[in-house]
Amino acid sequence: MRAPWPKQTFSIANPANKQVRAAPAPIAAKAGCLACFTAVAIQLKSNEIMKAYLNGRLRPQLAKIDVPGEEGQQPVIPRAVQIHPVKGTPIHVDFMRVDEKTRIDVEVPVRFINDEESPGLKRGGVLNVVRHTIDVYAPATAIPEHFEFDLTGLDIGDALHVSAVKMPEGVTPVTTDRDFTIATIAAPSAVRSEEDEAAGEEGAEAAEAAGDEAEEGKGDEDGGKED
Repeated sequence: MRAPWPKQTFSIANPANKQVRAAPAPIAAKAGCLACFTAVAIQLKSNEIMKAYLNGRLRPQLAKIDVPGEEGQQPVIPRAVQIHPVKGTPIHVDFMRVDEKTRIDVEVPVRFINDEESPGLKRGGVLNVVRHTIDVYAPATAIPEHFEFDLTGLDIGDALHVSAVKMPEGVTPVTTDRDFTIATIAAPSAVRSEEDEAAGEEGAEAAEAAGDEAEEGKGDEDGGKED
């Protein structure tokens, strides 16, 4: 398990700052909190937000922003990003203020390692990913970057369940009533076709045998009537 991503720091775009005026147009944002239910309208440098967006860091990961009128940088979690319908760039971001006591539900992506150590994949099997993310409750200041699942020793027909990964302290799955499947090693299409064909032939032979037995039984009954 790797350490969480480095904390991102976003600066407020202040029109009085010549350096900011020369930068691209600022992006609107709101910073609210669960406890006070208030939101503060702020503006962030679009180049910094765009960089974070392209690097995949506008997911639920810890960031820090400067909020006007408040001392120090505020730890926040990005919760919603509004994207321009044509340009595909972020135009608005909602942040949630957090602290070390805050626990939130987030989606954490899964990754797979040691695929070369899987007998099933070596035989041409296919990794069928059932869940690309896992919903978990986690401390806002210690959200895992991802969960790693080891494919070592897995053969065709085997499956990986959520219990196969050790989660960090304080992190628990949202779903706890079952050991749900993360991925399976499926047979390649060629093998499936051969198996289906063999099953079809076996079914046809069984049906033919059953038909022959039925004909023989009918013949015996007809012979008995003639007597």
